[in-house]
Amino acid sequence: MALVTEAFGGHGGIARYNRDLLTALSRSSPVEAVIVVPRFGDVEADLPPRVAQRAARPGRLGWSAAATEAALRMRPDAIFCGHLNAAPLAAALSRVLRRPLWLQLHGIEAWPDRGRTMRRAARAASLVTAVSRHTRRRFLGWSDLPPERVRVLPNTLDAVYRPRPRRADLVGRYGLEGRRVVLTVGRLAPSERYKGHDRVIAALPRILARVPDMVYLIVGGGEDRARLEALARTGGVASHVVFAGRVADGDLPDHYALADVFAMPSTGEGFGIVFLEAAASGLAVIGGDRDGSLDALADGAIGRAIDPDDPIALGDALVTALKTGEAADPAALRRFAFDHFARHVDALVRSLGR
Repeated sequence: MALVTEAFGGHGGIARYNRDLLTALSRSSPVEAVIVVPRFGDVEADLPPRVAQRAARPGRLGWSAAATEAALRMRPDAIFCGHLNAAPLAAALSRVLRRPLWLQLHGIEAWPDRGRTMRRAARAASLVTAVSRHTRRRFLGWSDLPPERVRVLPNTLDAVYRPRPRRADLVGRYGLEGRRVVLTVGRLAPSERYKGHDRVIAALPRILARVPDMVYLIVGGGEDRARLEALARTGGVASHVVFAGRVADGDLPDHYALADVFAMPSTGEGFGIVFLEAAASGLAVIGGDRDGSLDALADGAIGRAIDPDDPIALGDALVTALKTGEAADPAALRRFAFDHFARHVDALVRSLGR
């Protein structure tokens, strides 16, 4: 049984990760069925074989009740907890049912010390997986778990991301004809300012002095858009910043194809699947060197890591990438293919039974 915030029918990076992991779980030969109990999201009719997803119940108490009812009625062989915030509930069910617990870590939720209750819940896990070495290291710093119990299971890359021609209608919509494009894909939320949109905007005057035809395309919606628009106006670069708003998942590959360089100088990313998507789409990629981005950048094989708080380094890296291009190592990208991810998940499932 899987307790998750979102999965099938959900939106965002965590929902996507959960969908990939649960799909891989359903294909593992020791697994007979996967019952998903999400806190948010719609129930999709198109689910992988051997996967069933319950309807989300409103509120934390409703979700906790649904998870408890499902666990006591079905008595699953193992419990997967898709977010640290749900670990106390998952640990309690694991103890009552005497079943192994698999805990998944994504990023900043696992970095600071979460206190005694969360530490006790985490210790109930037979297996903990983290999306990056950075998240694993930060979690081990406060959780008191044996290091061998915490593994790294990075995101996987959807094969739909590949180089493709620019769509003429999108070029016209955003005014990109004859312009070189730097792209960031990410939610514009005050809680996610660590992604670094404002850092790229601040670096634009330095970039435009050497690449005057450059434009910064921002894909993603959220409450922080007005602040970023104001920053662009104040910096005198508003004519070089285009806000595309939120884009449907099916249209994302065509938006990557519009750009020459992908930049997200983050300081708080758990992993950063967007780096892989951009690199697979043929873009040069630039990220920060402070967080889980280093795993997605494959220590330089997929993209360049810079100090996100150094505007000169960021500007110089973007100018170089715009002028020369820096393609990712195909072998490094292949390590994130779904078949590799599925084999890793299968091995982890088998380890739970030992």
